[in-house]
Amino acid sequence: MKRIAILGAGESGIGAALLAKVNGYEVFVSDGGSIKEHRKQQLEDAGVDFEEGGHDAERLLGFPEMIKSPGIPYSHPVVKAAMEQDIPVIDELEFAYGFSRGRVIAITGTNGKTTTAMLTYHLMKTGGLDVGLGGNVGQSWASQLVQGDHDWWVLEVSSFQIDGFRSLKPKVAVLTNITPDHLDRYDYKMDHYVQSKLGLLKQMDEEDDFIYYREDQHTWQGMSQINVRPKIHEISLETIGKDGGLFNGTEVKLNFRNHMISIPEREMAMKGNHNMLNVMCASTAALLAGISEEALKAGLADFKNAPHRMELVRELEGVTFINDSKGTNVDATVYALSTFKEPLIWIAGGVDKGNDYETLMPVVKDHVKVLICLGKDNKKLKTAFEGVVPEILETQEMAAAVQWGLEKGAKGDVVLLSPACASFDLFKNYEDRGDQFKEAVKQLKLKAL
Repeated sequence: MKRIAILGAGESGIGAALLAKVNGYEVFVSDGGSIKEHRKQQLEDAGVDFEEGGHDAERLLGFPEMIKSPGIPYSHPVVKAAMEQDIPVIDELEFAYGFSRGRVIAITGTNGKTTTAMLTYHLMKTGGLDVGLGGNVGQSWASQLVQGDHDWWVLEVSSFQIDGFRSLKPKVAVLTNITPDHLDRYDYKMDHYVQSKLGLLKQMDEEDDFIYYREDQHTWQGMSQINVRPKIHEISLETIGKDGGLFNGTEVKLNFRNHMISIPEREMAMKGNHNMLNVMCASTAALLAGISEEALKAGLADFKNAPHRMELVRELEGVTFINDSKGTNVDATVYALSTFKEPLIWIAGGVDKGNDYETLMPVVKDHVKVLICLGKDNKKLKTAFEGVVPEILETQEMAAAVQWGLEKGAKGDVVLLSPACASFDLFKNYEDRGDQFKEAVKQLKLKAL
C-alpha cells in the first residue's frame, strides 16, 4: 500500500488527504494547531487518521512522502528533517496533478492572480469549455478531483505552491507581475522570490504557452537567467507584438494568430490599467484554450470579480464607495488609486509589511484629497504623506472612517478602501476588514434616509 503524510489540515491538506484515501493510500494528517470541527468530521468519515495540537515527528518521518500546506515554510523542523532524510516534500497541487488528465492553465503573480484566474475560468465557461477552477482560490483541486475531472483546470498558484512542484506541467502559464512580497520566506532576496515564480515554467516545453507582462522588470531579469522554452505572449501598456496584447488607454487589442481582436474598455465590466492587464492575460489564455472571439467579448462584458477586489459597494449622495480590502501591499494600492480620475478619499493602514510609500506618491499627489489612516500605529503612514495630502485623519474604527468619507466627500468623489497593509491589527483578515467596510457603508445609507 502507498503511504503519505500530510502536514497541515487546511483546505489543501484535507483535499489531499481525501484524494489520497480514495486512491488507496494510507494517510496520516498532522496539524500543529487545532483542526476545525467540520474538517475533523471529513477525515473521520473518510477513515483518515490524524493528530492536532502538535506533530509526532517520528511517525511523520516514517512515511515515504510528505505533502505540506503552502503556509508552512521549508524551515519548519519536521519539513527540514524530512528533506535531510531525502523524503520528497510536495504541494497538494503537485499531488493532485497525478490524478487529472485535464490540461492546466496555471496563473501566478504578486498582484492580480486571483482576478485573472477567475476571469479566465469565466471566459472559458462562457465559451462552453469543460473547465474547473482551483488552486489558491475556492475549493482545493484535490478535493474536486475526488468528485471528478475536467478537460481544463484553471489554477491560481502562489510562489509557496510552486516551490512544491516537481512534475506539474502547465499547458499555459500566466505571470501577471512580480513585486516585492513574502521576502521573509526567500532569505530577503528578491532574486530568490523571482526564481520561485518562474519555477512555474520548469516542466514546460515548446508545445506550451507563457503569458507575461512585458514592462515588468523583475520578470525580464528573471527570464534572462533561465531557458524559457514555451511560446511567449507579451501583454503591454506600450506596444503590441506578434501573439501579444496592448491596452492603449481606450481599448484592448489582441494579436492572436495573425488576427487582431479589438475590445473597447467601455464594453467591459472591469476598468483601469491594472484590470486591463488582467483582462489581456485572461483573454489570451482563454483564446489559447479555444474559445471564440464572440464568447470572449460576452464574457468580458458580464464578469463579476471576487469580493474585496475593487468592489463597488454603492453610491450615496453622489459619493462612490469602493472596497479594495484585498489591496494588502503597496503595488496593489498603486493599481487601485490609478484606476480613478475622480478626487479620492483614501482609507489606508494596518500592519505595515516594510512598505516603501514613495511608490505611491505619483498617484497620491494632487489626487487624494483626504487620507484616513485606519490602524493601531499610523505614524509611518502619516509621516509619508504629510504635506502631500491636504488632510490626514486617523481612527481605529471602521464606522468612523466610513462616516468621515461621506462627510469629506463631494458629489463625484470616490471613497476607496485600499489599505496597502495587512489587516491583523484590527481585523481577523482582509475579508473581515472588507465586510466591515461594506456594513458601515450600508449603515450610512440607513442614516441618510
